[in-house]
Amino acid sequence: MALLNFTGNGHQKTFEDLTCSPHITARLHGHFTFLSVLNSFLSFTAFLGNALILIALHKESSLHPPSKLLLRSLATTDLCVGLIAEPLTVTYYMSVANEHWNICPHLSVVGFMTSYVLCGVSVATLTTISVDRLLALLLGLRYRQVVTLKRTYVILFTLWVFPAVFSAMRFWNPLITIWCGIIGTFLCLVISLVSYTKIFLTLRHHKTQIQNHVQQPNQTNQMNIARYKKAVSAAIWLQLTLVVCYLPFGIVETLWANIGLSASAYHALIYTATLVYLNSSLNPILCCWKLDEVRKAVKDTVRQVLCHFS
Repeated sequence: MALLNFTGNGHQKTFEDLTCSPHITARLHGHFTFLSVLNSFLSFTAFLGNALILIALHKESSLHPPSKLLLRSLATTDLCVGLIAEPLTVTYYMSVANEHWNICPHLSVVGFMTSYVLCGVSVATLTTISVDRLLALLLGLRYRQVVTLKRTYVILFTLWVFPAVFSAMRFWNPLITIWCGIIGTFLCLVISLVSYTKIFLTLRHHKTQIQNHVQQPNQTNQMNIARYKKAVSAAIWLQLTLVVCYLPFGIVETLWANIGLSASAYHALIYTATLVYLNSSLNPILCCWKLDEVRKAVKDTVRQVLCHFS
């Protein structure tokens, strides 16, 4: 986000300077107030929803530990979006609306870096989930030996380190940070697309074998395949929702990297950024909808809380 632009007198200004100036933010005070209220609501729903998911995953023991760890990582990043990134964004919006230009640039920098890391980890985690589902199908009985909890922790640590490093590089060259985010997100989406395509083709081949009596089905295999399909369905819905929420922002960010920041591009920014934050509130709903075990654990948790307060 920290693009360099030139003003009419030839002086160079950073993205933070421009987004905290009346030249870019003029006539948008009503939008800032509306988005502050909306993001405050999304912050609450993201925190509450993902907190319930984390409690449910802690109680749920039927999920494979590495797969459950990946879901916990996704819920943790979404919870941090609601707890940290969105409040910082709301504070930034209010600083602009109230013309507090002295603190506005600092809020813009911190908000960008926090959102960059958390959103980057979310994208990478969903990509890892798609690869995990593919390995579960291809490896069969060897899956639990290959995909261990220790290896999953190492992968998740890496997923957190890279976005943090790329985010910090904005102090050296902001364009590198932007292009790393764009290219990294594109690669993640390609890997996810390849993984789910391979899963679809493999499952269709398996079904054809059964129909042609090449492979005799049994009740255990049918139950495992049915459960596997539900897990894949949940992962695909999470992936599709992420694409819908992130794509508009990705398009706007790509335009910045090529043509710089303008008032109209900034207007698009503040709304597409809210769409990105919306993803963190939708993910818990999708998990409850598509994962029976998680939905049951969430219902039990809510019931216990209501009984405690009543």
